[in-house]
Amino acid sequence: MAVKNDQIDALACPKPVQVCATVASETVPLCESDPVTPTVVNTTNFVIGKIPVVLANLDVQIDLFSTITLPTPALEIKRIKKRLKITQCRLIQNTNKLFLEGFIRKNIEYATTEQCVSMNSVCGVIRHCVLDAPFRCVTEIEAFISPPLDAMPSFNTEFEYLATTPLPTTDFPEKDSLLAGDLSEFNQESTEFFNELPFCELISSTITEFDEFINRIPVTGGPFEERTFTEFDEKSVIRLVFKVLQNQQVCIPPSTVCTDC
Repeated sequence: MAVKNDQIDALACPKPVQVCATVASETVPLCESDPVTPTVVNTTNFVIGKIPVVLANLDVQIDLFSTITLPTPALEIKRIKKRLKITQCRLIQNTNKLFLEGFIRKNIEYATTEQCVSMNSVCGVIRHCVLDAPFRCVTEIEAFISPPLDAMPSFNTEFEYLATTPLPTTDFPEKDSLLAGDLSEFNQESTEFFNELPFCELISSTITEFDEFINRIPVTGGPFEERTFTEFDEKSVIRLVFKVLQNQQVCIPPSTVCTDC
């Protein structure tokens, strides 16, 4: 029996073996270190420093209701990984109103029925969908630990110079003159203040969720209790703990602890 050319090539050049994953590791040796005494500047007199000052510590609860629609029918939810993202935490100065805005990043992993279905089994693949559930709210700071600095407004000031001009001799005595501001010029002084904007620092967040599948449809030809869905309602309670701070000039007293620095 004659052997074709492609069969000869296959025998002469077998397919390369696929390389599996590999790992390389080593033990890191211990490095020695010695403590160093910090250098303290001006320990005998008061100094002025510009540091973040805590205005308030807050524990805020945000209630969120979401309706999520999946791109393909799901048999069940396998896992939902959540990450809290804050896009705005803004204290309106000269008030106690704090505006919060952000979203929950959700990575939803769910099982499908797209491979095969029988009376006793359902087979599919694990898919995932990443989406953002936005939220926003306004809360009040009932009492400041340290009050924020008042925002200084910018302002403009106009000034003018005295001008002396002659008067018409037909209506006024010759010895009189017009004393008034000069209308042929415009003078102004502009002052603007660059205030320190309060900012937030996140400490922790807790997200408690309750999901309900809606519009469940029986799997055709599959086990009687199995159903698929594409939409579910999600009720979330977010507990957010954070600090509100502002950079301020603070008088630092002399150090009484480090005497030998």
